[in-house]
Amino acid sequence: MQILDDYFILFDEARYSEESFQQLTDLFSEDIVFVLNGKSFQGKTAWQNFVRSVFQTNKDLKHMHNGWIKQEDGSFQTQWAICGNRFESGVYTQEGVDIARINENGMIAYLENKPNDAQLFSGQ
Repeated sequence: MQILDDYFILFDEARYSEESFQQLTDLFSEDIVFVLNGKSFQGKTAWQNFVRSVFQTNKDLKHMHNGWIKQEDGSFQTQWAICGNRFESGVYTQEGVDIARINENGMIAYLENKPNDAQLFSGQ
């Protein structure tokens, strides 16, 4: 699904480009619900704040994923890996699963991030 593939591409590019940040933001509905390690957040402003906080702690990020697979409930799921370089602690890797739902307008309305390491977003 192209919008979900674009999500990973634009997330990585948005660190360096305000235009890419805006394109990333435009993928999401105004009332986006996103879940990090079981903690739920709602709204596009909360989403933007999360992305900017990730950029404040990371010099660089690169996502890889296996492609999105449609589930029986209509959601999409992918396994992902990230390589990052944090300002304070250096290079790291992480793996996990994302679950997404697309609304009737073709926008991401729900995104759940389930990293294998529950501490990845503990500061969010």
